[in-house]
Amino acid sequence: MNASRILGTALQYAFLGLAAFLSIFPFFWMVISASNTSIDIIGGKTSFGDAFSTNVTNFFTQVDVPLVFWNSTKVAVLATVLTIVVSSLAGYGFEMFKSKARERVYSLVLLTLMIPFGALMIPLFMMMAKTGLINTHIAIMLPTIASAFIIFYFRQSTKAFPTELRDAAKVDGLKEWQIFFYIYMPVMRSTYAAAFVIVFMTNWNNYLWPLIVLQSNETKTITLVVSSLASAYYPDYGVVMIGTILATLPTLFVFFVMQRQFVQGMLGSVK
Repeated sequence: MNASRILGTALQYAFLGLAAFLSIFPFFWMVISASNTSIDIIGGKTSFGDAFSTNVTNFFTQVDVPLVFWNSTKVAVLATVLTIVVSSLAGYGFEMFKSKARERVYSLVLLTLMIPFGALMIPLFMMMAKTGLINTHIAIMLPTIASAFIIFYFRQSTKAFPTELRDAAKVDGLKEWQIFFYIYMPVMRSTYAAAFVIVFMTNWNNYLWPLIVLQSNETKTITLVVSSLASAYYPDYGVVMIGTILATLPTLFVFFVMQRQFVQGMLGSVK
């Protein structure tokens, strides 16, 4: 029994170690490639080079870094906050308020998850064009505010919310909006943290819809800028890797800062 337990533990650690290596290797490869020239990267060089400072200088010369990072940060943060507020209100309402049509409406919301974004691009573009929002950041944020998945996530998490707190608050004379903002949100903070990480990463890495809507260099985000560098006639892959690293750092920072709350929120813990 001890031998089989040791073997099982060893296999588990071996599997986890392999999974960790496969997860970290792409970022490690980016760092190595960022220090090499484009020719070395194409040739498959796997060791550090001496072109890192040159690649950084070229990237900052070709790209208005403060502007594109400001664009990405503005879009990601505002869209994330709006999505979480609207979707958490919807998830709270679907769980707390009972009616005959509730489940039917909720089923329709979930059915929208089955619609591919490719089927929505042309209607969305026409709507944004008619409202004069093309080439604006508002056009990127509006379609993401009511997220069916985040609504589903908040409703499932709300099932663990103690209804006794809501009943006690009603007895004390609190209105529904006060219960939501002063009781529900603090109690469900781990859920909000997990949702923030998911939505922020999605908005920060959003590529297809901004590519369609944004048409000037002054409004483009970091993902579009890095993609344009990679699609040049003679792409400098060292510069592209510098941009990729810089575009990855904010999402890594957000995840590691909120890692514990993210795990608690995904496990459905309520405090």
